[in-house]
Amino acid sequence: MMGVGGGVASLPSRAACHPIRSAGSREGEAVDRVLIADDHPLVRDGLRAVISLAFEGCELFEAATLDEALCILGEGAEFDLVLLDLNMPGASGFDGLDRMVAQFPATPVVVVSGSHTAALVRGALAHGAAGFVPKSLRRSAIAEALRAVLDGEVYVPADIAEEITTEDAAEASIRRRIDLLTPQQRVVFGLMVAGRLNKQIAYELDVSMTTVKAHVSAVLAKLEVFNRTQAVILANRVGFPPVIPTRK
Repeated sequence: MMGVGGGVASLPSRAACHPIRSAGSREGEAVDRVLIADDHPLVRDGLRAVISLAFEGCELFEAATLDEALCILGEGAEFDLVLLDLNMPGASGFDGLDRMVAQFPATPVVVVSGSHTAALVRGALAHGAAGFVPKSLRRSAIAEALRAVLDGEVYVPADIAEEITTEDAAEASIRRRIDLLTPQQRVVFGLMVAGRLNKQIAYELDVSMTTVKAHVSAVLAKLEVFNRTQAVILANRVGFPPVIPTRK
């Protein structure tokens, strides 16, 4: 579904895949073409207004499904920017982003989403997004975010960036503590993560309960936690793998 930048127009059929362009000279403009891919007309209207004011004369294209967006991008014209809703017809989670980045790696894709948790932002960036813009941002802030991306930066809201930085520092600290474990302690820790009790760990490693308790105490001390549950939470946070018992 494609529309007109800076105005209201009837929308062509999905099969047409020939976008209507906004009018206006592009001479001297740094931004030539922007694609808005979102299935909500009100969201597209708002983004169109932002872009029309921020980048005068650029051509605006719209798509209401992922297939329409890919079709527009595949027609051969170069796009300066794509604004992508993660959950639109034809896309769910990061699969639409993955397809777009894989097919058009030179085109910056900014995720525009109503949800903006640190985990979602981190995931979008990991899947190739050039930025993440919450739909709740003020229009002026959205314009500044898009300018930042066009200047080669990766845009993330300041509060989310701070949260991600804090999480990264915390995870780095966890990994440093895990690195303090001896090889035998890492095995014991892996069995703890797998949910094994001390007697099961003793059986698996063919050692005494006293030895297992000593290893468990050392693991908890080095991880700076008070119990097994806290230790397992840390392991899950950084993806420390469980050890699958081999003895039957």
